[in-house]
Formats: sequence, structure tokens, C-alpha cells
Amino acid sequence: MLALKNISFTLEGKKLFDDTSALIPAGHKVGFVGRNGTGKTTLFKLIRGELSLDGGEIEVPRRARIGGVAQEAPATRDSLVDTVLMADTERAGLLAEAATATDPARIGEIHARLTDIDAHSAEARAASILSGLGFDGEAQARPCADFSGGWRMRVALAAVLFSRPDVLLLDEPTNYLDLEGAIWLETFLKTYPHTVLVISHDRDLLNRSVGAILHLHRRKLTLYQGNYDTFDDTRRARLEQQAAEKKKQDAARAHMQSFVDRFRAKASKARQAQSRMKALERMKPIAAVVEDNVTGFNFPTPEELSPPIIRLEDVAIGYGERAVLAGLDLRIDQDDRIALLGANGQGKSTLSKLLADRLKPMRGRKYASSKLRVGYFAQHQVDELNLDETPLQHIAALRPEEPPAKQRARLAAGGIGPDIATTEVGRLSGGQKARLSLLIATIDAPHMIILDEPTNHLDIESREALVQALTEYGGAVILVSHDPHLVELVADRLWLVKDGRVRPFEDDMEAYRRLLLSERGGASVRREEKKEEKPRAPNRRAANAPLRAEVAKCEERVKKLEEMREKIDSRLANPILYARSDAGEMAQLQKKRAEVLEGLERAEALWLDALERLEAAGENA
Repeated sequence: MLALKNISFTLEGKKLFDDTSALIPAGHKVGFVGRNGTGKTTLFKLIRGELSLDGGEIEVPRRARIGGVAQEAPATRDSLVDTVLMADTERAGLLAEAATATDPARIGEIHARLTDIDAHSAEARAASILSGLGFDGEAQARPCADFSGGWRMRVALAAVLFSRPDVLLLDEPTNYLDLEGAIWLETFLKTYPHTVLVISHDRDLLNRSVGAILHLHRRKLTLYQGNYDTFDDTRRARLEQQAAEKKKQDAARAHMQSFVDRFRAKASKARQAQSRMKALERMKPIAAVVEDNVTGFNFPTPEELSPPIIRLEDVAIGYGERAVLAGLDLRIDQDDRIALLGANGQGKSTLSKLLADRLKPMRGRKYASSKLRVGYFAQHQVDELNLDETPLQHIAALRPEEPPAKQRARLAAGGIGPDIATTEVGRLSGGQKARLSLLIATIDAPHMIILDEPTNHLDIESREALVQALTEYGGAVILVSHDPHLVELVADRLWLVKDGRVRPFEDDMEAYRRLLLSERGGASVRREEKKEEKPRAPNRRAANAPLRAEVAKCEERVKKLEEMREKIDSRLANPILYARSDAGEMAQLQKKRAEVLEGLERAEALWLDALERLEAAGENA
């Protein structure tokens, strides 16, 4: 059992824990949540003994090994497999001793212990973990020094998972994983044999991998049983109950106080007034419900362009002479919400750069609207902010003609308040930097936003605010994210980037999860998935859900294009236009009408094709 008993701790003058307790039974999987900056990572340092408590105590089982990922694996010439194998120091020590031991009794003890810790399957286990985290057989044999820091963080994670500590502490493990690695990790943690405490803002991981949630709020720890959704429902119900009880108590207090005020001076009522005064003194006030509100995101609405906004015809893209992706025949309209699936290194970022016009096609044709504006957010851009300048200075450089009041208003709309606006970027949290980068990427009201891992530094509440903003946004969204929850809520189309190609993935995220685990998970994971699946009767309507969604989307697109055509026709029919003899405006309207008609013809063809496929599947639209 991991016991936190009446712990208190202050860091740099800020009280993070105030006489709070929690008990985590051995073998339990617990998600650790709370707003950014409240002290979650600090608690891990306290558990590991890297910091000393102001008061209270932390009890860890005697001889329990505590493990976590503190830094990336070193850039050595050791192979990835050997790096992971060395993480099990007991196995490495026993093997070294076995090579030199001469005492038969000791040799017997060594081999017995090696059998106990399953040492003979170690290489297979290490390879399986590395495979799950995205390293194929060839990569596993390469030296650690061949890989960048982000990939070596994965190796460090693989090493700690392989060593199987008694208490596993993971701090945002999916931040350096792709979507595929995050999905694999969910399943691995669910079957991990010891205690897990994981800090995460990944809602899917917290729903699929843990059985309890430890919540840090206002310097207090509360343990909730169940996954994240259960915690969220339970906490909301408690807050609603607390608010109702406070309202009821306030009414009772007001009633008693009114009686006291009216009758305390009357001799006949003095005793009753005194009784109510004592009751008021004994009544422990119920605290008001105070929630830390999250400021939303605000993406400016662009004007509407004629579809498509981007079309690729037999495009190849890459670096130098090497093509990363080829044969790209893709179309993007302004109302599209597309998520890019595929492992790191398959070309998702390369495709994003092509769409953002940061890379030119090696061959083929890319057509884009002449008025197209693209907002591009990539995780590295957070690191490219000027650390010595304030957010206000960043915005002033982009909008020098605007008065400071309007610049501050822009920042406030993006969740950057007056105190943060004048703070040097180097002193801001990761979430605050991400908000500033998103604000900069969307300041010109782009018709399309490309988001490459936008949530790495955002807590759960901020991620929900981002979902809301993207839902309301009037442009196209291209999303690359390791957060399945974000993908499922935002995207209505999935593109799979794999083996040098980009193809539509016609099924949903749950089907992609099963496909991925069958490829990466190995036999044990596949058995676990099959064991959890309950037999279900064939459901034609559920199976045809993606087709019905496509029909509805095509129908909506046709409707929008018809509305655009009607607006243009109305303007062309206006006598005032001809009275002005504005040949330029008429030519522009005629050109736009031709573009809309072309788009309408394509949209109707796609609609009819989707309807035919739905009917062929045995269902009416």
C-alpha cells in the first residue's frame, strides 16, 4: 500500500498540499488528475524522496522498487533491446554473477532466481514492449545514439515498463507517443501486475487503464473509485448536492436570523431568540462551490471560399530526392474535419507541411484557392517562441497598427489574461505557451487550421474547451493527435498515412484501435482484447453507421453549395449591379458561380455514390 498521511508541502512560497491524505492499495491502477501547476509532478518527487515534506509522511512498502521516466535514454552505442534489458538490474547482476560463479550451491540459487523473475523470456518481452511503442525489429537492433530525444524518451519508457517496478509512476507518458503508441500503452497498463500511478490528461487512457482517480484540488487529495468518466459524473453530482445543501442552509440561516432580529428585544420571545442564536452558532457553514473556470479558445471565423479549397492530383512529396508520400489524390473542403492516423515517421507531418505550403510537391499538381489562408500549429512552434518577450510583444509584432487595448483583447479572447500578457514567455507554463502559439497561428482568420499535437501541454478542461472551439470554427481542420478522445470528438473523416500512401480509413476509431493492437500488441494483448469483447448479435444498422454519416455529410455539402449558388444568382439578378456597369465585379461573380457549379457537380456525384453504397449494404438512407 502507498499511504500519504496528512502531508503538507510548500514550494517557492506556494502551498501545494495542506494536511491531506490518500491510501492507494497495492496493485491498483490510479489516474492522478488536477489542473496544471497544482503539484502533481511535485508529489511524484516527494514519493521518490527527491523532496522533503513540511509535515506528514509517505509510506511505501518495504523494499518496494519505485520506477518512473525521469529523462530520455542516454545516446549510447548500445542497441535499443540491450538498453531496455539493462533496466532490469537484478537480472543483469545475476547473469554477470552466473558467468563467474564456481560454488554449485550459489549457481543453483542464481538459476532458481532467474527462473523466478522469468529472465529467460526477457529478450522477447523487451522486444514486445519496444514494438508496442513503435520500434520495428530493425530499429530495435540500432544504437540508441541513432535516435532523437523524443524517440529516446520512448526507449526510457520501454525500459521502465520492462523493469516492472512495484510502484510505477508515469508523468504524462503519452506526450512523447503517437496515437498508436498511446493506444498500445492503454492495454499494457491495464494488465500491469503492480501498482500504477499515472499523471495524464488523456481521457481515453484514464477510462481504459485505471480503476480509480486521485484528484488534487485546492491543496487536497481525494480518491474516487472508477475510471475518469465515473469520477467526472461523481464529482459533478457531489458539487450539485453541495450547492443544493448550501442553498437550503442559507435559507434556514436567513429565516432564523430574521426571527432573532425581530424578537430578541421582546421579553416573551427572548428565550426562543436565544435558542435560535445558539443554533446559528452551532451550524457549520457549507462552503460555497467554487470551480476554476477554464477560458475557452477563440478562433476567428473566415469568409467562405468556393470548394474545394485544396485538391491534390498524383502528388509526391518528400525531401531531397527521397519521396516520403506519393500518389496523393486528395480533396479538402472548408467544412472538413480530418484526422491523420499513422505511426510516427510515416509522413503525417510531411503531409501537413504540404497542405500548409511549407513544402512543394516533387511531382504532380496541387491546386489551392487563391485566397486560402492556412493556420499551422506544430508542437515545435511552442519551443520557437521568443522566451525574452511577453505575449503582448508577440502580438504587437504581428499587429503593430492596433492599439494596445485591442492587442490585449486578442490575448484575453485566447485565454491569456492581463497578468500573463506582460510576463516573459520563458516564465509561462507549457499550457500558456500553447495558447499563445494557437493564437498566433489563427490570428489571420485562416480557412484551414492544421494542428499537429495541439494538446501536449493542455489539461483535460482545456482540451474540452479546444474541442468546443473547433466544433464552432468555420473552417477546415487537419488534426494530428495522440489523444483518441480529441480525434473522436473533432474529426468526421479519417485518413491513414502508411507505407508512402494516404488513404481514407472508412471505419471508426474503435476499429482502428483493434487493427492497431492486432499489429502491435502480440498474442497476449490480442487474447486480452478478445476476452473483454462480449458476443454481439449482428447489427446491420451499426455496421452501416459510417456510410450513413458519409451520406449525411455529402447531403449537407450539396445543400451549402446550392445556398452559395442562390446567393450569387441573387446578386447577378440585382439591377443595381448593371446600373453601376461594374464589369470587374460581374466577371468575378461569374467566375465564382462557375466554381460553385463545378463543386456542386462533384458534390452531387459523391452524394449519389454514397447513397448507392448504402443501398448496396442493404439499408435505405
